[in-house]
Amino acid sequence: MSETAPEIRKGLVGVYADESTVSKVMPETNSLTYRGYAVQDLCEEASFDEVAYLLWNGELPNAKELAAFQAEEKANRALSPALLRVLHDFPKDAHPMDAIRTAVSFLGMEDPETADISDAAQRRKAMRIFAKAPTAVAAAFRLSKGMEPIAPDASLSYSENFFHVVFGKVPAKEVIKAFDVSMILYAEHTFNASTFTARTVTSTMADIHGAITAGIAALKGPLHGGANEAVMHMLKEIPSPEVAEAWLRQRFDHKALVMGFGHRVYKSGDSRVPTMKKYAEVMAEVVGDKRWMNTSAELARVMLAEKNIHPNLDFPAGPAYYLMGFDIPLFTPIFVCSRIVGWSAHVLEQMADNRLIRPLSFYTGLEQRPVPPMGAR
Repeated sequence: MSETAPEIRKGLVGVYADESTVSKVMPETNSLTYRGYAVQDLCEEASFDEVAYLLWNGELPNAKELAAFQAEEKANRALSPALLRVLHDFPKDAHPMDAIRTAVSFLGMEDPETADISDAAQRRKAMRIFAKAPTAVAAAFRLSKGMEPIAPDASLSYSENFFHVVFGKVPAKEVIKAFDVSMILYAEHTFNASTFTARTVTSTMADIHGAITAGIAALKGPLHGGANEAVMHMLKEIPSPEVAEAWLRQRFDHKALVMGFGHRVYKSGDSRVPTMKKYAEVMAEVVGDKRWMNTSAELARVMLAEKNIHPNLDFPAGPAYYLMGFDIPLFTPIFVCSRIVGWSAHVLEQMADNRLIRPLSFYTGLEQRPVPPMGAR
């Protein structure tokens, strides 16, 4: 072919697709920042509600702004009878990620402002999706187990209510704090695969429900959000911490993938891991079961020594959620409930200065040729 081959960057590695003010990994401090604030500091000083407000509005809320934000979220938690009927009819063995993807799409069909893509309408819709997603995740999960859904409780915080709609009870404050921290850490992470997917859909001037539905579809993959589930399945294969190193070396021998390690952005370790590890260890203390964290510590030690590869956020988040009592298939839907905040922030940013995302491909197929007649094929 006469055309000069351009440089192809598989996976768009190193390609800047746009500008953003939402988040950045600061190389000087190896810190993920949301609107300039280090996420590890937000985990200690702010609630998930405050971080959601920050990502959508650019600044942390004052007391009056936070109260109004929380009141709006609480007022929008309930699902319609129509959506509850749909959830009831889902296949009982459907993965919860498929359930929440379909539920968000259904919310788009019944939302009165679906077609309105003005900034104000998009913000109202983002809040409705944010508020209803935990209710939908919990209802689909309970129905799949033959249990009735639990109505949300407006007297509870976002994180407290999540446990309420899943289990029917609110755990100790240490558990709520660990969960809230995980939601902050998962809320946003620059132009990751699902966020870029959501921005691409938004660039067509599609509605926010469509963008978030597409983001959920991308997040399901085990190389993205599904890794926290894969981590826990992996840990359960290891009989005890004492045999973790031997188990891992056998994986090395077979060149098998070890879940929860490595990251496209972080080369010196995921800045979110120390905070999530701290709260996963709190969960181990609360529950009185240190097996998973001890096994994780052995895997991390050997991976660093032998491969110089650090764990990513999914590595401590998986056992943390397991110790909280969540079934493994719920781990990634929990991630969805958090990342809805980040996706929505990017949808709003994309729409504010939109251009259709339409990259090029370099053709390496056959040259143009004639179609042979039937008898000559």
